[in-house]
Amino acid sequence: MGGGSPETAGNAGAAAAAESAEAAGNAKAVPSGPASAGNARTPGAPAAPGNPSAPRADDTTRLTPVKDTPRADDTARLTPVKETPPADDTTRLTPVKDTPRTDETTRLTRVKADVPSAGAARTTRIPRTAATPAVAANAGTGTAGNPARTQSGTKAADTPSSANATAGGNGNGKQPKRSKRTGWRRLIPTWRMVLGTFLVGILLIIGLFFLGYSMVKIPPANALATKQSNVFLYADGSQLARDGEINRENVTLAQISKDAQHAVLAAEDRDFYTESAVDPKAMIRAAWNTATGKGKQSGSTITQQYVKNYYLAQEQTVTRKAKEFFISIKLDRNKSKDQILEGYLNTSYFGRNAYGIQAAAQAYYGVDATGLDPARAAYLAALVNAPSEYDIIAHPENKSAAVARWNYVLDGMVKKGWLSESKRAGMKFPMPKEQTVSTGLSGQRGYIVDAIKHYLTKNNIIDADALEAGGYRITTTLQKSKQNAFVKAVNDRLMDKLDKKNRKVDSYVRAGGASVDPKTGKVVAMYGGVDYVKQYTNGATRGDFQVGSTFKPFVFTSAVQNGSTTQDGQTITPNTYYDGTNQRPVQGWSGGAYAPENEDSKSYGDITVRKATDLSVNSVYAQMAVDVGPAKVKKTAVDLGIPAGTKDLNPYPSIALGTATASVLDMAEAYATLANHGKHGTYTMIEKITKDGTEEVDLPEDKTAQAVSREAADTTTSILQSVVQTGTATAAQAAGRPAAGKTGTAEEDTAAWFAGYTPDLATVVSVMGQDPVTAAHKSLYGVMGLPRINGGGAPTEIWAQYTQAALKNKPATDFDLELQQGADVQAPGTQAPTEPGTTGGQNDGGTTDGGQDQGQDQGQTAGQNDGGTTDGGTTAGTTDGGTAGTTAGTTDGTSTGTTDGTTTGTTAGPGGPQLRLGEQ
Repeated sequence: MGGGSPETAGNAGAAAAAESAEAAGNAKAVPSGPASAGNARTPGAPAAPGNPSAPRADDTTRLTPVKDTPRADDTARLTPVKETPPADDTTRLTPVKDTPRTDETTRLTRVKADVPSAGAARTTRIPRTAATPAVAANAGTGTAGNPARTQSGTKAADTPSSANATAGGNGNGKQPKRSKRTGWRRLIPTWRMVLGTFLVGILLIIGLFFLGYSMVKIPPANALATKQSNVFLYADGSQLARDGEINRENVTLAQISKDAQHAVLAAEDRDFYTESAVDPKAMIRAAWNTATGKGKQSGSTITQQYVKNYYLAQEQTVTRKAKEFFISIKLDRNKSKDQILEGYLNTSYFGRNAYGIQAAAQAYYGVDATGLDPARAAYLAALVNAPSEYDIIAHPENKSAAVARWNYVLDGMVKKGWLSESKRAGMKFPMPKEQTVSTGLSGQRGYIVDAIKHYLTKNNIIDADALEAGGYRITTTLQKSKQNAFVKAVNDRLMDKLDKKNRKVDSYVRAGGASVDPKTGKVVAMYGGVDYVKQYTNGATRGDFQVGSTFKPFVFTSAVQNGSTTQDGQTITPNTYYDGTNQRPVQGWSGGAYAPENEDSKSYGDITVRKATDLSVNSVYAQMAVDVGPAKVKKTAVDLGIPAGTKDLNPYPSIALGTATASVLDMAEAYATLANHGKHGTYTMIEKITKDGTEEVDLPEDKTAQAVSREAADTTTSILQSVVQTGTATAAQAAGRPAAGKTGTAEEDTAAWFAGYTPDLATVVSVMGQDPVTAAHKSLYGVMGLPRINGGGAPTEIWAQYTQAALKNKPATDFDLELQQGADVQAPGTQAPTEPGTTGGQNDGGTTDGGQDQGQDQGQTAGQNDGGTTDGGTTAGTTDGGTAGTTAGTTDGTSTGTTDGTTTGTTAGPGGPQLRLGEQ
């Protein structure tokens, strides 16, 4: 083991020789000859004494252990050494022994032989690495007895450190540098950055969650018992109504039928019993939509909805959503699912001022919550989503949407296994009953409050949730004196003449009315029905009855507005002649054949537009609609005030006959535009709103625009004056001042209308028929003991009495008209008279010969000859609106003999509904 052993000395000498050769910068071949002590011999030479490891001729690569000075952690190791062997040599290992040191281990050095060409030896250099202290010691103690090179001239390499012993070392003990990211790659985050950001984000979310959870506490309940009332005032400041009463009765879950529980779950949260208290995905979506103004969206679980209803306010804000989130989680830990569901069913709003399932069951079906079956329970569950819209008694026009929601609930019950498919298949939609409410909203008060709330929400002044929270003081435009006058006129001319006990048809009677100041657009009076407690549906705002011939003036207005001409090129004016033959096919319409029937199948020959308006001739106005263009007619109606989305307001020739189902209030707005010389200002019902007595709520800016030219509006007024003077609305003369208007009757006499105006007031009245049990539309044949109710009867009489009282203290004024050129001269009513007929007070409707009108004007006052006589003495006269033998403006309400142009049937056709409207 000593340092003076021949093997050690040989190794040291070899190392020293290698150092010298490397310093010289080249490798020299060692001449063949006897090997010196410690040198590797040439193959075939005898082994040198003292160097037992020297290779023999048949040597192959081998490993010779070199043992260093022993130490505690010593192990044997091998150090590779490269050498250029002779031509027949192979890679071998030459032992190198370092100077012993305390931390050195035995190693082996690999010597790699390069086979030179032509027997010449070439030295292969191996880049040396930083030598270990042991190698350095060996290099400094070399002796002559230790060869520095092999016979081929290869230097022994220093032993690399363990860190650089791999092929990847760069010779200086350092790893190669990572290339820098350049260009666009510098913009892409590395995976370390992404991972780090993700982990930080997760930690931040977790931290925020625990912070919010610890900070948000479950607040006291905002009990609805403390909810404020909304106060509604007349324009003079006197109180009209107060809607602060809360209709609610709390019940336990055991007092609610299983069907009702399942129906609500199917509608609102089908996985309530298995899911967590919150739905994070829906919460994030709702919060984002609210924060970015993309619309309000809930997506909340029943637990969250209960928290909103019972603990929080109704506003849709991110802060409220965050509180709702944490309170819901805490509540879910503190209360059972049954307790939460019970609270939800007791706090949900179902419409009709009914809070909770018990109040709703009574309000809609007159039963307790425990007695709700699947069909009725499904309808109540559907109401939770949209209480006002899905109440089909208040809004019969929304019945299809309500039924669709009802089906959705029942299908969900089947899907969850709460209802059998066989039982579901046999179900019919359960019609709710008419609402009965507290006497605080009885009479007209309930109708007015309902209409005002609808106005506020529709115009985005106050949302429904804020209104339910209360605290508003709302001053309306309604004038108390006019309101009372309207109610009295309806009672005098209609309601007091009904005999519901002896005439079942009288129980079908409904009425609606609205009165607008043409100059301001303010609604000054409204009639919604006999009593809000007895009849819930508002007759002034419902939109499910055809307006009939009250739509015809809009066709003529559009003709003048657009400068339209007839098929033969004549400009359409009040004096333009049209063919009034019954069932005459319209000309110029490419949508298919359309030949409307006149009232009572009468034919009138060539008749002026003015006279055709007096008599409400369908064939004339259907052709006029084609001449103008049905799309232009629709646009004019919308510009005047008819909502564009009105049902059945379609651009077909039949649009002229009043197939649209606009409301009374919509029609009053449109006629007010005509009265105001074509200027349209959207109607309003609100003068002022304050919140909590001080904060004033912003109202929409009053905007007035010229919807149609003054010439178009005023010329229309001139022909509507003729309707009152000599046409179907002579009863309107009882108002005692200049007036213009048009009567109308819906299909099958289900509704009768009169829309009229003076320079100061535009008012529309409608009498409608509806079954109080099924809500189906019913014909008015036999009402008040009369054969039929026409627009020239009760509706016109109500209008006349109301208008007279409403304008009692206002001087009568004439219309200030600017007419279409030539409209101030009236041409003869008919151009081609038919056989002479009699006019002496006959009210049986006359007879026809060969389909031609015999000149008989049913219901005309005896001796009246205002239409003029032509070639055969035929009197144009009027067609309804007066009792036989009486003068215009009769007020006895009998209306015997009127033939107001009822729609008597429909036949589908390419040109639109083939209506037998001809309402006069």
